[in-house]
Amino acid sequence: MGTAGYSYEDWIGPVYPEGTDKKEMLALYAREFAFTEVNSSYYRMPNRFMFYHMQEKTPAGFQFVIKAHKRLTHEREGNEERFSEFVQALEPLVEAGKFGCVLAQFPSSFRCRDENRDYLREFRERLKDIPVVVEFRHQEWINEDTFDLLEDEDFGFVCVDEPQFKTLVPPTVRATGHIGYVRFHGRNYQKWWQHKETHERYDYLYSEIELQEWVPKIAKLAEKTEKTFVSMNNHYRGQAVINGRMLRSLLMTEREDVV
Repeated sequence: MGTAGYSYEDWIGPVYPEGTDKKEMLALYAREFAFTEVNSSYYRMPNRFMFYHMQEKTPAGFQFVIKAHKRLTHEREGNEERFSEFVQALEPLVEAGKFGCVLAQFPSSFRCRDENRDYLREFRERLKDIPVVVEFRHQEWINEDTFDLLEDEDFGFVCVDEPQFKTLVPPTVRATGHIGYVRFHGRNYQKWWQHKETHERYDYLYSEIELQEWVPKIAKLAEKTEKTFVSMNNHYRGQAVINGRMLRSLLMTEREDVV
C-alpha cells in the first residue's frame, strides 16, 4: 500500500507535522507505507544520484515505483537514447533491492492502433528485463488482444478506479505479468475534465463502502501475481493517506502480500 508521491506541501498539517521540511518527508512517509510512486521522473529525466540519496532515506525492503519519463510515453519520436539514460538512473534502486517497477502511463491520445501496439513491443525491447506496468487512459485498450500482448511482453496491467466516462478505462481487474497493480484516482466527475489546477481532478475522498468493493478484486489479483502494488492518487490534502490507511485495514483481513 502506498501513494502517488509523498512530498506535497498541502500534506503538512494533515499528514506531516507543522514545520516539516521537504527533505524530511520521505523518511517520515516510509515509517508507515511500504512503497511510493515517484512522479518527478515523468517531468524531469532522473539520474542515479537522485535515486541513491532517496533510497538512503528509506528502510530495507521499501520499494520505489518510478514513473516513466514523458519522452518514453508521451513524446515518442527519436527517443532511443532516453531509454538507456532512464535505465541507468534506476541502478541505485536495483542495487539496494528497492526497485519495484516502472510505471508507464500513456496518454488518452495513445489509442489502440497497430503502430502503438508495435511501440509497446519496442518499449519492452528497450527496457529489456526491467519490470514494467502499463496504464492506459483510453478504454479502446480493454480487450483480449491487449491482454495477450501484455502477457507476451510481461507487462503488468494497471487496474484503475476513476470516473466512468465513456472514453476512460473501466474498473477492469486483470493479471498479465508477475506484478499486479491498482491505482485509485478518485471519482471526481465534476472536476475531471474541467479544472483550473491539476490537483482538483484528484480531490476526492473514498468512502469505506467504495473501497470495500475492491477488496475481493485486489485479493484475487494478488493470488495471480508475485507482488501487487496498490496506490492512492487522490493526493489532495492527504486524502490518499486517509484512504490508504482505510484500505490497508480492509485488506489485512484478506491478504498479507499486497504492497
